[in-house]
Amino acid sequence: MDFIEQMPLLGAAMTATRAWTFLFVTITFMVYLYIGWRSRVKESGEFYVAGQGIPAIANGAATAADWMSAASFISMAGLISGLGSDGSVFLLGWTGGYVLLAMLLAPYLRKFGQYTVPDFVAKRYYSETARIVAAVCAVFVSITYVAGQMRGVGIVFARFLEVETWQGVVLGMIIVGVFAVLGGMKGITWTQVVQFFVLIAAFLIPTFALSGMLTDSSIPQIGFTTGDIAEKVNLIQEDLGFSSYTQPFTNYDMANVFLIMFALMAGTAGLPHVIVRFYTVANVRAARYSAFWALLFICLLYTSAPVLAMFARYSILHTLEGAHIGEVVKTDDDTEYIPVYRINDEGKEVPIQWVDTWQKTGLITIDDKNKDGLLSLKNVDGNFAEVTIDKDILVLATPEIAQLSPWVIAIVATGGLAAALSTAAGLLLVISSSMAHDLYVHFFEPNASEPRRLFIARIMIIGAILVAGYFGIAPPGFIGEVVAFAFGLAAASFFPIIFLGIFDKRMNREGATTGMIVGILFTAIYIILCRSDRVLGFDEPLMTPWFQGSYLIPNGLRPEGVGAIGLALNFIVAFTISRLTAAPPEDVQDLVESVRIPRGSHAPEAHFDETDAEADNP
Repeated sequence: MDFIEQMPLLGAAMTATRAWTFLFVTITFMVYLYIGWRSRVKESGEFYVAGQGIPAIANGAATAADWMSAASFISMAGLISGLGSDGSVFLLGWTGGYVLLAMLLAPYLRKFGQYTVPDFVAKRYYSETARIVAAVCAVFVSITYVAGQMRGVGIVFARFLEVETWQGVVLGMIIVGVFAVLGGMKGITWTQVVQFFVLIAAFLIPTFALSGMLTDSSIPQIGFTTGDIAEKVNLIQEDLGFSSYTQPFTNYDMANVFLIMFALMAGTAGLPHVIVRFYTVANVRAARYSAFWALLFICLLYTSAPVLAMFARYSILHTLEGAHIGEVVKTDDDTEYIPVYRINDEGKEVPIQWVDTWQKTGLITIDDKNKDGLLSLKNVDGNFAEVTIDKDILVLATPEIAQLSPWVIAIVATGGLAAALSTAAGLLLVISSSMAHDLYVHFFEPNASEPRRLFIARIMIIGAILVAGYFGIAPPGFIGEVVAFAFGLAAASFFPIIFLGIFDKRMNREGATTGMIVGILFTAIYIILCRSDRVLGFDEPLMTPWFQGSYLIPNGLRPEGVGAIGLALNFIVAFTISRLTAAPPEDVQDLVESVRIPRGSHAPEAHFDETDAEADNP
């Protein structure tokens, strides 16, 4: 049955969808709360690294859930759908980056045996100043990243439970607060294991269903490669004045594609909340196996995302182009929307209910600019002429567009929440550990008792939750964009010093500290100035992207890719200064050499040993 012929069924399904969503969300949230209560901890070792007692396969599932954030679940398919072939830069960057982390860095970081990335930096670079800089960078990166996650929570609640966005964000804050505050990394890890299975089922079920409807195979990867869906989308795109969907470099020029992909890859390998997952297993061997399982689990979603993106693009183009536009309707709660409908073969109006529903959230807008009563999706400056669709709703809306069962729509909403909350929890723990363990306890109460350390860690995580909630209510951009900025910041700050800390024993504290500062400041300032209209509330950006009109980067250096330039500056500054200043102490160089030997590991040190570091002044 055609999508359009099925549309009368959608209105009756709306109440059922809300009921199913409420049921699934309630059940999963109760499970998360139960796990948090059962996993409550009494020692800082369990709070920060789960007591190193997580099995490799469970840690792989938790890492996958931590990694597949709202950006992966909600936003990535929307980005690919909107950008076509160029959108694959996010798929390649994030996937390639995890391979880079798993194969190049993770086993060595585990062998260093620290609790946090700032711990590693302080140990490797024998410097408390380097610890402070790393902790500040970790907080900055994590706050930027968590902003996207809380926006995802707000979008799901606003649409599917029909509550105010801020109410949904507050509810999400309470849930993640319980299992993160009580259980720390232990509670977060076992909750993420459950969240992985929720989110992967929520992503794959509609993808398999759509593949069966639009191709000759229910297996999306097979239907995508053997069917003619790509040709259909390309033809419709070209008829509307867009470039072919599968044609590369139509939205991003080649240089920006390379820079964004490299920034995402390096940023992935430098993300503190992903790195810390490799400290939760017993040894280096378990770290390698958990990396394998995580990559396998991630591939289940990442090989399906481009397929779902194309299905969604086809469904929208097929459904909305040429649809009729009605008069403005005002609901009982003063929400306004413009009804959209088609005329069936019998001459009857068939409402396109999903468009009306999403309009009420403000994430779809209709504007009949030529007043002809027909919706036009023709290309105007790279966008649809008379409809604006937020990129973040595509995965959530696609089951409704395809007229799938209400329970499928509900499980997608539940999966979106699982993806956002799982990553938010990991990020909140990084913020907490950076503020409590790396800064406050280390510098102000180094002799604090275990109960005192846990109390401070929990206070810090509550503070981090409040900050995350603010960004969920007042987000600085759409999910994928905000998360891409976080990856750029991680690439420019952490990746070079971690890579050089492992593979260059001559790298010293002066080079590492200066490199971090230069990399993150350059990247952050460029992003803020180019996005000051969103971040700072200005009417226009304070700066246009560099190199616009140049031969190599005709569209200018996009903020999403500037992390690659920040990374290069970090490398250059760190390497140069390290060669102009004193070499690290012999014991540090010996430590670097020993870490490269691929066997054994030592237990993590709960607190930095002052005897392992020299004073900052040489």
